[in-house]
Amino acid sequence: MAIADQTLHTLEFPKIRERLARHTAFSASRDLALALLPSTDVVEVRQRQALTGEARALLDEYADVTVGGARDVRRAARHAARGGVLDGQTFIEVAGTLASSRTLRARLLKLEPALFPRLIEQAGFLPALPQIEDEILRTIGDDGAVMDSASAELGRLRREIRIAFSRLQEKLQNMVSSSSYSGALQEPIITVRNGRYVVPVKASHRKDVRGLVHDQSSSGATLYIEPMAVVELNNRWREMQSAEEEEVQRILAALSDRVGAASAQIVAAVETLAAIDLALACARYALALRCVMPEIVDLDAGGWGQEAEDGRQGADSLPPATSHLPPLHLTEARHPLLDQTAVVPTTIWLGGEFRLLLITGPNTGGKTVALKTTGLLALMAQAGLQIPASAPSRLPVFGHIFADIGDEQSIEQSLSTFSSHMSNIIRVLRALEEEPIPEEVWAADRYDLLSDAPPLGLVLFDELGAGTDPVEGAALARAIIERLLNLEVFGVATTHYAELKAFAYNTPGVQNASVEFDVETLAPTYRLSIGLPGRSNALAIATRLGLSRDLVERARGSIAREDAQIEDLLAGIHKEREAAEAAIRRAEELRADAEKYRDRLAAELREFEDRREAEAEAARQELDDELREVRGQLKRLREEFRSVSLSRQWLEEAEQRFAEAGAKAKDVASRQLKARPSAPAAPAPDAPRPLQPGDTVMVRSVGLKGEIVSVDAQDGTAAVQVGGFRMTVDLRELRREKAGPDTGRRDYAPAARSVSLPPAPDVAMTFDMRGWRAGEVSDKLDRYLNDAYLAGLRQVRLLHGKGTGALRQVVRDVLQGHPLITTFTSAAGRDGGDGVTVATLVDR
Repeated sequence: MAIADQTLHTLEFPKIRERLARHTAFSASRDLALALLPSTDVVEVRQRQALTGEARALLDEYADVTVGGARDVRRAARHAARGGVLDGQTFIEVAGTLASSRTLRARLLKLEPALFPRLIEQAGFLPALPQIEDEILRTIGDDGAVMDSASAELGRLRREIRIAFSRLQEKLQNMVSSSSYSGALQEPIITVRNGRYVVPVKASHRKDVRGLVHDQSSSGATLYIEPMAVVELNNRWREMQSAEEEEVQRILAALSDRVGAASAQIVAAVETLAAIDLALACARYALALRCVMPEIVDLDAGGWGQEAEDGRQGADSLPPATSHLPPLHLTEARHPLLDQTAVVPTTIWLGGEFRLLLITGPNTGGKTVALKTTGLLALMAQAGLQIPASAPSRLPVFGHIFADIGDEQSIEQSLSTFSSHMSNIIRVLRALEEEPIPEEVWAADRYDLLSDAPPLGLVLFDELGAGTDPVEGAALARAIIERLLNLEVFGVATTHYAELKAFAYNTPGVQNASVEFDVETLAPTYRLSIGLPGRSNALAIATRLGLSRDLVERARGSIAREDAQIEDLLAGIHKEREAAEAAIRRAEELRADAEKYRDRLAAELREFEDRREAEAEAARQELDDELREVRGQLKRLREEFRSVSLSRQWLEEAEQRFAEAGAKAKDVASRQLKARPSAPAAPAPDAPRPLQPGDTVMVRSVGLKGEIVSVDAQDGTAAVQVGGFRMTVDLRELRREKAGPDTGRRDYAPAARSVSLPPAPDVAMTFDMRGWRAGEVSDKLDRYLNDAYLAGLRQVRLLHGKGTGALRQVVRDVLQGHPLITTFTSAAGRDGGDGVTVATLVDR
């Protein structure tokens, strides 16, 4: 089963393959990229996606990974296996390919098996042929010529050739410089004719130079003669050259036999290198488009991707963030062939409450782009490519994808636009009806396919029913949609027929959608809204362009009352939806502000507590020092009293010094009593009972309510459960909010603000931001850090990848001044290196 070529061309998948091929490193992988086709097997699609994901993770950690100097030498290896002789340049390419295979194999086998199992498996198919590689490098030079060291015989022959050539040149040089030949030579030079060294002799002096004539000039005035004196030397030189050529051919033939014997391994090396390079090309293309890996949904027996031994993702293993999503859900999807900096993202889904989506709206508003984006991203995902979208995004594997987009009328076939579209639609319906789906196959609430069901289909129709009478065209479009519902396929269609809006609204399994239009600027916004049909803007546009108000009102009055009411209702719904979206945005902004204020106040409170504790400790230390000094003076006075002889004068001086020391000691003690908090007074007969577990108290230092879990009377502290966390607090910081159950009285305290904290969230220690835009980082990272702090995490790992380093810089700019972060640094090399930042949070 395969996707039709017409669908691939209609959705421009060949252009995706061409752009992918630009990221390949050699011709074999380029051929694979240009021949890449979507798979219709769930297991194969997941394997392809996993391999691309591993390749992207590898590039994030080691950006310089490549297949090196690999070349497609399969034809040369097969030629050698058939007994052919390869030339020196081909041997250089074979050696380079074997070196690339050996290097890449060693590098991949060092990776962590748990993180890169498929790449390591591919590396196992790369052969290691160091003997052949070394023999080629010993035999062939960098220029592709056989080196003298290739064999002892070749070295001897080339030495003799150099000697023979030197003798030949020396003899000829003596002849042309001799005075006896100067009159006979046209020029005193040595040249070559027919592979023999000759001298140019004047035709008139032919008899003066004995030798063999090999050539003459065009005018006949010059004869090129090989003198008899050098004939033997020339012969010797030529004989040695022939012997050298024979030895070179023998060496190349022997080396070709070695390559031919290993041709199967060399071919396997090229094909494995091409497969790995294709995976790396997919990863580079994904990085260029800021893609994400889609979740591949398996709609087989058991529904939502039942887990199997082949490693397929099952229903129980679906992450909570995506398990509730429909099987086709593209978040902020972008058409990969458009400018990624200017394209407006589209969020689209199918398969939950509806299977068919009907998009209405103005021309050039983005309907066809949304249609093509859905189909093209499905093709990319099934080909193993990551998709230009945001997480979460998920797709099922479609056995059939059909697309009828654009005006394909043919003058030669005498087909109109309508006839062309209808011919395509008929072909699609016939192809789907070959394998009808029984009614009992599709579950009523989730549209899950049973194991014996035919392949799932995706149908994309542009301008359904267009090109003919509007009444008949709308009726045909309605009938086609009903047939697609019976065939249980997923589908997206665009139309201008207003009648289909009400049909979609009233038909289960069909949903309206629209592309928005700004009446003020008379321009489309390219935003897709699912759940609301598009409304007519013709009268509003005409008014904005300056058409007479009388003509506009006259046109409005000619519209059927029901149609006008529908348009007014749609306008009201659009306004209410815009107001609701504005309110949601405002609420999100207020929530973000509240979180920032909460964090800032918490930081200020911690800073105040630290400063107060530091000042109190400094004051206590100062008082202790002064008291120690007074005690020292008293000790010295006592020692002097025992050691000196008594006299009236000394007694008077001692008495005065005792008085001064005593006064100072009283002053220090008084200051210490003021600095230390006074001990709690004994409870009066009507005073409340001491705090005990179960009491609800106000923690005055943070202004939050909590419940006492335990009391430590010796330390004067209590463990208090406040919202989702527990804190240990001094008893003096607690104020009872209400009496315990054993007293029939209630203590009323002044009103305090009541804050109900949510339970600590379940937050992962790793936060993946790879593929994000820089503008998305600040708010989402701030929210994640808040959740991580409330969850009690001590340290988190922030995945941003290496790439150009821009995303890493944005992340670290956020961390630099964040009140919840104490330190941050790059991860260790094996843990991601510069592609991962490890941040330490403040203690709770």
